Amino acid sequence: MDQLQQKQEEILGILRDPTLTHEQTVMTLAKAAENLLATPGAPEEYYKLKEAGIICDLFEGNAPYSPRYILPDYEKFFREGSQFLRLAPPTTLLEAITNLLILYHHVPSVTHFPVYIGRIDRLLEPFIEDEASAKPLIKHFLMQIDRTVTDSFCHGDIGPEATRAGRIILECERELQDSTPNITLLYDPKITPDDFALQCVEAALDCAKPSFANHRMFLSEFGEDYGIASCYNGLPVGGGAYTLTRLVLGKLAETAASREDFFQRALPHAVDVMCRFMDAKIKFLVEETPFFSANFLVKEGLIRRERFNGLFGMVGMNECVNTLMALEGKPDRFGHSEAADALGVEIMEAIDALVKAHKNPYCEFWNGSFILHAQVGIAQDQGVSPGTRIAIGEEIPLYDHLRQAGLFHKYFPSGTGDIFPFDATSARNPAAVLDVIKGAFQVGIRYFSTYSSDSDVIRITGYLVKKSDIEKLEQNQQVVNDTVFLGMGAKHNGHILDRKVRSL
Repeated sequence: MDQLQQKQEEILGILRDPTLTHEQTVMTLAKAAENLLATPGAPEEYYKLKEAGIICDLFEGNAPYSPRYILPDYEKFFREGSQFLRLAPPTTLLEAITNLLILYHHVPSVTHFPVYIGRIDRLLEPFIEDEASAKPLIKHFLMQIDRTVTDSFCHGDIGPEATRAGRIILECERELQDSTPNITLLYDPKITPDDFALQCVEAALDCAKPSFANHRMFLSEFGEDYGIASCYNGLPVGGGAYTLTRLVLGKLAETAASREDFFQRALPHAVDVMCRFMDAKIKFLVEETPFFSANFLVKEGLIRRERFNGLFGMVGMNECVNTLMALEGKPDRFGHSEAADALGVEIMEAIDALVKAHKNPYCEFWNGSFILHAQVGIAQDQGVSPGTRIAIGEEIPLYDHLRQAGLFHKYFPSGTGDIFPFDATSARNPAAVLDVIKGAFQVGIRYFSTYSSDSDVIRITGYLVKKSDIEKLEQNQQVVNDTVFLGMGAKHNGHILDRKVRSL
């Protein structure tokens, strides 16, 4: 079968898939059309490493025509309105919600949906006159997002201050039990009142949101104008990420003849090839597509190209360390010995230095370098642990686990995190869970996620899915949220339902 016939069969397969909704079919067809092209300027070595499973472009498409992640300046949008969308600045809560929903529809991303919907409590708070009348509007706002932004990589932030809007959002999310939007509390124990933080813990145990971001850590790196987008990506507001490509460290380690060969040959070569591949994608997007010259988000100052950056992702540290240890005839395993964890830190130091040494002219925001990102995995991954996480099934006691994870979170300004499900009885003691989170931040944890063992809404890797939706899809029933496809793959290939459940 020639290449044209293969593509035709692929398209027919999309058209015949009974599990796809109309919208999902259209988007899948669009990606198939884009991938008829080769990535302009991609180095030849990239295709060899891609075929070997060492570099993965995370399904961005071969010829990107918009940035992967976009974080509009919603506060500017509220101050000035939008000439393109014919919207005046809002003066009431209903107008604020309506304006946001309209703008969300026009914010592209790799998913075709907005991956960042703003610091929603801060945006809505000024328009709340009384909570009784505000709650139904906010509840329907959140419901509208879940039913129309049908992808769980949609993310909103609350905090660090307690607000009436923030409390209403938490109440509504517990009542709705929806997987979208993902929500993060920008948490600072010195700013966030304990009663509000406890309300966040109670909601997280009930519906897997919010997660807790180490606000002080992100502030030190990005300044005040940052947001958590998509999975758990720290990025500048008014900008975002051109692209995210990942290096599969476990697969790379399998090509090394020795530990020395890994550090001296395999790793530098793979990092170099991946950086040059990312250069090619960014160059095409910036120089050959009209996005940064024609899109109204740019023209109205809601985003600026200078605040975009490339994200260098990596995955599979657990498997990489174990493979290199085995090459030396040592039984040490990642997370279970000081020697293995020290090797992991050595690998991170090497990656950090190599990535910082590579310069891209369109990454001014991060001094010309790509930003490191601990990627969470894809549905097809088997035997590949997210980022620098300990493999599912090999988790260690909670406090040891937090200290071990804290060794690695500092390397990833653009996102990393660990997930700690608690048993159902923990809901009776949210203060103890909050103490765990406070302690985690003290040992270097950047991002902490939790849910209860009996929750329907659960965190897959960095996104949320309802277990009941996975069950429907397994029975070949259509579901509204396309991320359920990824969740089902993660269930079967990544064994995410087998995570160690913690008790207090």
